[in-house]
Amino acid sequence: MILLGPALLLYTLLKIGPVAWSFGLSFFEGNTLRGFEWVGLQNFATFFSDDAALQSVGVSVLFSFVATVGQVTLGYLLALLYVFVLRKGSTFLRTIVFFPMILPTVAVALLVKSFVAVGENQGPVNDIINFFGGDSIEVLASTSGTMITAIVMTLWSSMGFYAVLLYVGLLDIPEEVIESARMDGAKGARLVRHIVLPLSLPILLSSIIFSLNATLKVFDSLLALNGGGPGTSTAPLTLYMYRTAFEYAEYGYGSTVALFLTMLCLVSTLAIFRSSQRKSED
Repeated sequence: MILLGPALLLYTLLKIGPVAWSFGLSFFEGNTLRGFEWVGLQNFATFFSDDAALQSVGVSVLFSFVATVGQVTLGYLLALLYVFVLRKGSTFLRTIVFFPMILPTVAVALLVKSFVAVGENQGPVNDIINFFGGDSIEVLASTSGTMITAIVMTLWSSMGFYAVLLYVGLLDIPEEVIESARMDGAKGARLVRHIVLPLSLPILLSSIIFSLNATLKVFDSLLALNGGGPGTSTAPLTLYMYRTAFEYAEYGYGSTVALFLTMLCLVSTLAIFRSSQRKSED
C-alpha cells in the first residue's frame, strides 16, 4: 500500500479530481467572472430540451458507429492479410499502413481539407474531376459531404493502429489449432468464420471499445476540417461542450455536457461487455 500510495494520489489528482469537480459544477451556472449560482438539476433539464445539444449527440453517435465499424472491419481484414497471406513479408506494409497514425490529427484534417478545396487553391480531388469534364464540387459545403470526408479521413489515419492491434491478437492463436482445422478441411472464409474469429473475439472486443470511446470523443479533427459545419450540422458533442464552456463561458452547462459525454462512453462500454458475456454464456 505504501508503494501504491503515490501512484493512487497522482491518479486521484489527475483523473478522479477533475471528474468530481466537473460533476459539482454541473449543478451551478456562471463562470469565474460573474460568479456561480446554484441551479440544482436545471442544467440537466436544459440539456434534454436543447436542440443543439441533442443534434450534437446524434452526430457523435452516428460518427462513432460508422467509424468504429469501419476501423475494426478494415483493421481485421488487414490483420488477416498480414497473418495468413503476407506472413513474414508484411513488415513493410504494416509500417506504411500504420504511418498515418503518428501524424497529428489536425495536420491530417488540414491536409484532407486542402485536397477537397475549391477556388483559387483548388485541391487535387476537384482537379481530377475537372480533368474528366466535371464541375468542381464543394464537398465541405454539405453535411453529408463533410461527414463522409471526416469518416474517410478517420479510417485512413487510424486503421493501421487497429490492424496492428488485431495482428498481435491473431498471432496468439496457436498454430496447432489452425493446422488441425486445415487438416479437417477448413479453408479460407470457413476457417476464419469457425476458428479464427471465435478465438480472436477478446482482442476484437478490446478494439471495438478503444474505437468506440475514441470516436465518441472526436474533437480536433472535425474542428480543423470544417469547424463542425456547415453551421453546426457536423459538430460532435465534444465541440458543443468546448464552445459552451470556453467560448460562451457557461462552465456549469458545459460541465453537464461533459458529464453526459462521460456517461455515454461508460454506458456504451458496459453494453459491449454485457453483450459479450451473454454470448460467452450461450
